[in-house]
Amino acid sequence: MSRLLVCPPDYYGIEYEINPWMRISDVTDSEKSKSQWYDLMKTLEDDVGVELERMIPIKGCPDLVFTANAGVAHNGIAVISKFKHPERQGEEKYFKNWFTEHGYKVVSLEDGSFEGAGDLLGFDDIWFGGCGQRSDKEVYTTLSDIYDKEIIPLKLVNEKFYHLDTCFCPLSGGELLYYPPAFDLYSQKLIAERWPFRVIVSSQEAERFACNVVCVGNHVVLPSGCDETMKVLKQYGYITHPVELNEFFKSGGSAKCLTFAL
Repeated sequence: MSRLLVCPPDYYGIEYEINPWMRISDVTDSEKSKSQWYDLMKTLEDDVGVELERMIPIKGCPDLVFTANAGVAHNGIAVISKFKHPERQGEEKYFKNWFTEHGYKVVSLEDGSFEGAGDLLGFDDIWFGGCGQRSDKEVYTTLSDIYDKEIIPLKLVNEKFYHLDTCFCPLSGGELLYYPPAFDLYSQKLIAERWPFRVIVSSQEAERFACNVVCVGNHVVLPSGCDETMKVLKQYGYITHPVELNEFFKSGGSAKCLTFAL
């Protein structure tokens, strides 16, 4: 059974601005945020069949809810994120504590910024690392050595797509769901050369986080309002589960950002 690490949005809100989506003046609705988050969790548990591990929310860490940025975990080794912005650096110790308490060998990076599974995604035999916005290209050499995996850095050039998981999603059937204009031309070329099974998302739906999905088996949980992407996914044999997540759009996140695959 697939397991996901999540954190309730008890203290979620816009308390600072570190990406183009965030506006302190754009006040989040606490009750609506909680309702949307619990709807997502219910969908994952009841419809998709995943097991959820819950972190304890921490006051003063409004983005702890976005557990995709905890780090990366593989083969019992967890590398903890090293956030670029001071506003999120306070989360690092809570993620480190969680992995330590749950039996992982925990590694902290000495140099460079790295924002976890939000910037490191891939298939069994090849991983891709987002860089140019939050994570530094150089960290992927270290991570490649730690995990003995080929990691191809991809440069993100559109500030709205500041993490790789906002515009790039490997699907369980081997397809890649992505939005090409989020990347520089060289990275677009690399993707085309290294992965033949590509599904391109439109600009309109990319900005509704159509690539920020949770894929487990033939199930895909995605934000509502991405009808075009849902239609294509169904043609590839996936069962789609749309969930309203617009309160989290205000921080620049959606379904994938709110989960961490264990």
